[in-house]
Amino acid sequence: MTTRILPAVGDPDAARIFSTLLSQLPSAQPAAPVADSTTLLDTLARLAADSLDELPEVVLVHERIGPVPALELIREVALRFPAVGVVLVSSDAGPALFSAAMDSGARGLVGLPLSYEELAARVQAAAQWAVGVRRHLGRGAADAVTGPGGRVVTVTGAKGGVGTTFTAVQFALAAAASGRRTALVDMDLQAGDVGSYLDVQFRRSIADLAGIQDISQRVLQDAVYEDRTGLALLLAPADGERGEEVDDRAARHIVGALRTRYELVVVDCGTQVTGANAAAVEMADVAVLVTTPDVIAVRATKRMVRMWERLQVRKAEDTSVVVNRWSKHTEIQPALIEKITKTRATRTPVPAAFKELQAVVDAGRVQDLDNRSTVKQALWTLAGELGLLAPAPDTPAPSGSPGGALTLRAAGTVSRLRRGREG
Repeated sequence: MTTRILPAVGDPDAARIFSTLLSQLPSAQPAAPVADSTTLLDTLARLAADSLDELPEVVLVHERIGPVPALELIREVALRFPAVGVVLVSSDAGPALFSAAMDSGARGLVGLPLSYEELAARVQAAAQWAVGVRRHLGRGAADAVTGPGGRVVTVTGAKGGVGTTFTAVQFALAAAASGRRTALVDMDLQAGDVGSYLDVQFRRSIADLAGIQDISQRVLQDAVYEDRTGLALLLAPADGERGEEVDDRAARHIVGALRTRYELVVVDCGTQVTGANAAAVEMADVAVLVTTPDVIAVRATKRMVRMWERLQVRKAEDTSVVVNRWSKHTEIQPALIEKITKTRATRTPVPAAFKELQAVVDAGRVQDLDNRSTVKQALWTLAGELGLLAPAPDTPAPSGSPGGALTLRAAGTVSRLRRGREG
């Protein structure tokens, strides 16, 4: 049996040593080392999208990989790609680190400096485990490569006032109306308004989960508000200063726990880059950046994308840009924004029609927005375009022009909401 091995090591000297030793292992097929955690997760996601069989059996993670710490990266790989055996390589091979690595989902620990015998034994054990898991899962494993749960979509604003929270809320409402079990997380930690938009007040917030290492289902239920719209809401703290309690480590644990229990997790990341929302954007399956078709907002979009790339959070080409408040008379069109920012502009822009929204926004009940609203129809169409909606067997797949997709989606999900709406 050929064992495919993907090393994740940032140091060039260590990478050469890894490659040399791995090439000597019997029946080993080592890939070129990846230099950081972002590239590793992107590579695995791309391979998994093709087929489960394309994933390597073993991933080696060096202790100094970055920007995500090694144990956090192992936890993320084990959660999203459970049929891959992960081995940690570290200069500390003591029982404390071994226990922590196992808790994170690693299948072995190899000490530094590397020993051929130890490396061969750990790689072989991890590969046999991975093969056993895939055999047990069978062909159904193709649906499990994204982890025992759902997808994560983050919604970030290029700047304040572009409609970030409204977009995130509508995405979540559309997904819930289509039948997906959906969680909506307010990670605009100092100025979150999800509760205000949905007329919800709750004693718990995301900050209450920040210090908890093992977020059980019961703990999560205590912090989440089950709204009558069908959404599970995890709100921002009422006292903005408590937002500092939610760091990148806590954000990873919280979002990871949510994705194991919900089909879709929508995260409102606000407009400021913090450790917490940067971690959420990095681990997201879909990262949405909301902008408006004006020079200041487009410059802010480009600034945000460049910052994400410098911090190794997200690549520009892996970011979907939603153009809000668009009209055909606007000088700056989505295609130009796509060209300037090197991102992917979504096919469906959101029209400028604030008069449709003003009454429900002022009342703090955006869930009551009329189904005939062009803004709502555009955002729900976008939710379908981004793959956030549950498949509807009786609704033809959208095809052709953006206008045709809007008509099909509006006639499907929106009409179902109209039939089931209370009052």
